[in-house]
Amino acid sequence: MQLTPEILLLAYSRGIFPMAAEGGEINWHDPDPRAILPLNDSFHISRTLARTVRQGRFEIRIDTAFRRLMEECAKPRPDQLRTWISVELIDAYTELHEMGFAHSVEVWRGGQLVGGLYGVAIGGLFAGESMFSREREASKVALVHLTERLRAGGFVLHDIQFVTPHLARFGAQTISRNEYKRRLARALRINAAFADDD
Repeated sequence: MQLTPEILLLAYSRGIFPMAAEGGEINWHDPDPRAILPLNDSFHISRTLARTVRQGRFEIRIDTAFRRLMEECAKPRPDQLRTWISVELIDAYTELHEMGFAHSVEVWRGGQLVGGLYGVAIGGLFAGESMFSREREASKVALVHLTERLRAGGFVLHDIQFVTPHLARFGAQTISRNEYKRRLARALRINAAFADDD
């Protein structure tokens, strides 16, 4: 079955997300527990990171290089042979982006894309998918800007799927699958806005 934007939207609205397996086939995931990032004061920013954000060392752009950012996220890290982001996923999410449901927060420096993240926005849900960084703190700065944008736009649920050490520093939490589905149902009823300009 071909992965389409319509299938992706249906999956996210049911709390399910795709990842490509070793042979490229798509596996669907519905983890229990589920990880989220708070959109309230529990979201933690270190003093060092707050200073980096204030310094304005990086330029933040929204939705100007979505596919390119996804392709950067798809490159294996130094300790990996491959990633879960296949060409099929890149194609499908790029279509979703063109429909206005997938977004990128891009970190630029000196005209170069040096970090960022992307995810899916439906109602008051933002489902974070992946991030990359070519310069120290770049992906963290992207996450801070994303959180500010989600708060301003009225989002109520920031799904991050799994907790990583990187995200734990920001206050990532885990909740049960049932609790996630309850919050998801509420989020989907909200008309939040992920604006395309700053």
